[in-house]
Amino acid sequence: MDEILRALGGLLLQAIPTFLLVLALYFYLKRVYFGPLARVLAERHQATEGARKLAQETFDRASAKAAEYEAALRSARNEIYREKEEFRQKLLQDQAGAAQQARQNAGALVEQASRQLGEELARARESLALQTDSLAEQIARGILDRRTG
Repeated sequence: MDEILRALGGLLLQAIPTFLLVLALYFYLKRVYFGPLARVLAERHQATEGARKLAQETFDRASAKAAEYEAALRSARNEIYREKEEFRQKLLQDQAGAAQQARQNAGALVEQASRQLGEELARARESLALQTDSLAEQIARGILDRRTG
């Protein structure tokens, strides 16, 4: 067993330079390679996370703008519908006024025509009354002339 311990001690003595070399390599790589790599990865993560946050903020602003646009569009549509309805009501009132005016004008024309017709009828009756006597005389003469003749 003594030999085994001596062999082990010799192995350990031979392994010490390798161990020190691995330890030195570890600190060297940590400082030269892994440290900058960790910083670059951290910066990359920050940039990625920042870009994601910026994209989310931009999306939120765009969503808010879209909502504002939709509200403004809805308001504009309602205003157009209201103006259209007001125009339609005004048009209906104008048409009703025009129809009433046309009825009044037609009534006045009918009344005027009725008066003119009444006047013409009265003149025709007067003319017939005057002509009746003369026609009666002519008829009577015609009959009498036939009997005497």
